Amino acid sequence: MLISDASRLEVWGDPIAHSRSPQLHAAAYEVLGLPWSYGRRRVGDGAFAEELAGLDASWRGLSLTMPLKGVAHDAAHELDRRAELTGAVNTLLLAGGARRGFNTDVGGIVRALADEGITRLDEARIVGAGATATSALVALAELGATRIDVIARRPEAVARLADLGRRLDVDVTATPFEASALAPAPVTIATLPGDAPVADAAADALAAAGGLLFDVVYGHWPTPLSAAWQRVGGTAVSGLGMLLHQAVLQVRIFATGAVDTPLPGEDAAVAAMRGALESAS
Repeated sequence: MLISDASRLEVWGDPIAHSRSPQLHAAAYEVLGLPWSYGRRRVGDGAFAEELAGLDASWRGLSLTMPLKGVAHDAAHELDRRAELTGAVNTLLLAGGARRGFNTDVGGIVRALADEGITRLDEARIVGAGATATSALVALAELGATRIDVIARRPEAVARLADLGRRLDVDVTATPFEASALAPAPVTIATLPGDAPVADAAADALAAAGGLLFDVVYGHWPTPLSAAWQRVGGTAVSGLGMLLHQAVLQVRIFATGAVDTPLPGEDAAVAAMRGALESAS
């Protein structure tokens, strides 16, 4: 365990009132017997540096959501590989000296797909080319994918993902939303905001390609894409699994300083966290 008296944690972002992280973490801490507090704070990227500088030694760590993952990456003194690859940090460990930045979204996607029986892929599809798409790309590469098609409104926006793909030995192709026919894909990861408009024709073309839809959204459900999957009798799952598992990895980090070290009693903690999600739904 990471030895430290620091016991204060929060999730920061803007907006933040919708965040379920306080319920998830509180459930885990109670089961694990960790005497920590976990709150939330509305912080925009312009205020992040000042807010971070104001924290004292009582602070153990932070969870970061949009729009703070980039500035948190820049504020970290050390980065794990997933954070370094994606340029995004959603977890800052403050106890123990240097600020250590992690990206647990990647592991959250990997573990959530495993819940759906998907532990190995050769190819996949990503919808959207924003910040979350980088985490999806790294997660798919960890599952073995070597070919990933990215559906984007502006194909030129895929260039950053293609560069990342070359680092990971993944062939990344760009396809416009207007494409009327798409090759089959075993998994499609949608990384669009929940309120992003998607034309019915585009959603139907994606759904017709089949496979599992893993939509990172959980607050706006059903999304236009999940509704299209339902129309063709396909399987669509929300981002609640990703939310759960990225939080499990955060608890590991806050407790041990390492993302890959399971906690004693972790299964019971995960069950409690699932229960917290279900009661909040």
